[in-house]
Amino acid sequence: MPSQNALYLDLLKKVLTNTIYGDRPHTNVWQDNTDYRQAARAKGTDWPTVAHTMIGLERLDNLQHCVEAVLADGVPGDFAETGVWRGGACIFMRAVLQAFGDTGRTVWVVDSFQGMPESSAQDHESDQAMALHEYNDVLGVPLETVRQNFARYGLLDEQVRFLPGWFRDTLPTAPIQELAVLRLDGDLYESTMDSLRNLYPKLSPGGFVIIDDYVLPSCQDAVKGFRAELGITEPIHDIDGTGAYWRRSW
Repeated sequence: MPSQNALYLDLLKKVLTNTIYGDRPHTNVWQDNTDYRQAARAKGTDWPTVAHTMIGLERLDNLQHCVEAVLADGVPGDFAETGVWRGGACIFMRAVLQAFGDTGRTVWVVDSFQGMPESSAQDHESDQAMALHEYNDVLGVPLETVRQNFARYGLLDEQVRFLPGWFRDTLPTAPIQELAVLRLDGDLYESTMDSLRNLYPKLSPGGFVIIDDYVLPSCQDAVKGFRAELGITEPIHDIDGTGAYWRRSW
């Protein structure tokens, strides 16, 4: 029989992705369908109108695996996500801490809280063509809305810290000391590189790096370039055809 923790976290994933009621998605640069589809929600390939995360069930499963692994292995450090949208993935990380009774770690919620920046010259033409900043009416979620979303789950407390602003401005001086899980969801080259250069050095041995948008050429270029700079050789594992992750060597 599943444990109470397992039942709670499984239900929470269904609520965060809203597979329970199946809200329709927004149209976006990838799809113009507005019907709810279970397969798309599981893969995180639609933009929900109601759900608190768009990363899908499979990437939430991966996040749970990474968080539970560092807790089980005693890897020191906080959890952080750069690019949080409505906050669902961070809410889930905070929920795992609560489920396991961990009161010593912080979940860092890092976002501009105003949407996406414009593409840069380092982004691929295919990614520039997406012009994600043109969807900021959907992608830009105010800080207060994200705070309220945490509160809806009873998870807004002193173990949650918000870092608002563009990554290039906030991350170089971020008061984050040590990380066990680092989740990147910035889509573009600059956002990805800013997150890696400023936060990867704070990742503990045995910690995880999760790249939500590894399928995007610009994001992938940033990851590969950063890994080459530091000589990182740990294998990159696919999650669901979109996201990827690796674990820092002990």
